[in-house]
Amino acid sequence: MISSAKGGRWALIAAAFLARATAQDAPASVAESLALEVRTVFESARKAVVRIEATDQRGPLSGTGFFVDPSGTIFTSYTIGGESTDILVYCGTQKFPARRLLADPRSGVAVLKVDAETPFITLSDSRALAVGAPMVIVGYPMDLPASPSFGCVSGFDIKYLDRYFATRHIRANVPVQRGQGGAPLLNMRGEAVGILISGLDQGSACFSLPIEAAQKVQKDFVRFGELRPGWLGVGVETAQTALAGSTAEINALNLGAPGEKAGLRSGDVLLELGTRKIASPEDVLDASFFIAAEDEVKVRVVRGGKTIEFTVTAADRPNTSVRTAGDIPSFAPAGGADLRGPALDLDR
Repeated sequence: MISSAKGGRWALIAAAFLARATAQDAPASVAESLALEVRTVFESARKAVVRIEATDQRGPLSGTGFFVDPSGTIFTSYTIGGESTDILVYCGTQKFPARRLLADPRSGVAVLKVDAETPFITLSDSRALAVGAPMVIVGYPMDLPASPSFGCVSGFDIKYLDRYFATRHIRANVPVQRGQGGAPLLNMRGEAVGILISGLDQGSACFSLPIEAAQKVQKDFVRFGELRPGWLGVGVETAQTALAGSTAEINALNLGAPGEKAGLRSGDVLLELGTRKIASPEDVLDASFFIAAEDEVKVRVVRGGKTIEFTVTAADRPNTSVRTAGDIPSFAPAGGADLRGPALDLDR
């Protein structure tokens, strides 16, 4: 029989040993579990991720895309599918010629089509993401097979190097390589939440277009056969004092424009635009991207201490050569020649 003193000592030793063993085993267990999840996402997505080869004015290029429906519709980046010709899509052992349905240099997305029944990746709303959320990218680096990259969401940005995106982008600490441009950004359920648009800091991180922005471009094509960004003719600035949590104050209205016709006034502070909440002028820029011509847009403002709601019918922008209130700042430099974004090309 062991005495109580000795029993207590042995109990402490046993407890310390168990704690040390648990601490040593836990990281391996977590790492193994995470590796299994990444492999699962990769295997579920890889059949719907394709290599794209094409030619543009600079020569041959190679990138990635992915099927988003069973009828052969592909999302990829503008640099891959926006201005290229002789587009070929490689899916497993199969090769398909592809045609361009629509391309949008503002957002950096291109929509392609092949005539085939295809596997596809389910799409999910990126607004459910939070900083730190784990992410997987599946793409074709250089001339190598489909490969996964793993990391996490590090931010949501609408401006980089003093230039504005057309809508807020997902910044992810996921390493990327040339050839992976246009690849899907996947959550841990294997759903696409973004499209890889550009790399950062020599490929150590990346910007991805939110998937709902690409869906908006696709819906324009289905609805109109072309892109028709909505225009309200409303300009905003940062108010000195926030009202109801927003600093987005209307400071300009085009006479006869949809916003002015609906009753909006300079000095109104925007709280909601369409389906999106507004807290700053940058939120207005982000929300404006999702408005198409002919949309009935709900607009909530604060005026004189009261919340007022308007319905504004968006119009086509009246003149492409003259700046007007509510213009989206161009992400391209003066002259508009380079539409490849501010960071590393991922297509050559």
